[in-house]
Amino acid sequence: MRRGIATLALLSLGSVIPALAADPQAIAVIHPTKNNKVEGTVRFDWVSASQVKIIVDVKGLKPNSEHGFHIHEFGDVTANDGMSAGGHFNPKKGKHAGPKDHNHHAGDMGNLKSDAQGNAHLELTMNDVSLFGKEGILGRAVVIHADRDDLKTQPTGNSGDRIAVGVIGLGK
Repeated sequence: MRRGIATLALLSLGSVIPALAADPQAIAVIHPTKNNKVEGTVRFDWVSASQVKIIVDVKGLKPNSEHGFHIHEFGDVTANDGMSAGGHFNPKKGKHAGPKDHNHHAGDMGNLKSDAQGNAHLELTMNDVSLFGKEGILGRAVVIHADRDDLKTQPTGNSGDRIAVGVIGLGK
């Protein structure tokens, strides 16, 4: 019996290891919450064991506006208001702040700035997060909020309702 379980475990790893052999990537396909129209993608490229490059492309935001966006603790996006994604991902129990601040939630990614057409593009490299492990983001959710994140109000940055969500999954 143990031998069968060990063989099954090794076979399972065989399907994961090729994905990890190259530079792993993850992606969240962003969908609007009820009565919103924001959609797009957030890509996560592995840089190192504790560093991830984030590339955001979304549309449907209010033109010329800022929107807080975060990694939230759960990949559950079943609630039509996005609340099932839980709070900000915060494995080290830091304070809410900006992504460049020393002591911040691992999920604090700052603000997206939309152009005159309501589109936003952002490239950001974050430290102290990973695709895998204790600070791993796979299986969690990206949440885009209605308002600007003030980067200081605890615990959420006063960034308003959740207008879009997406689950972070392994990319190819």
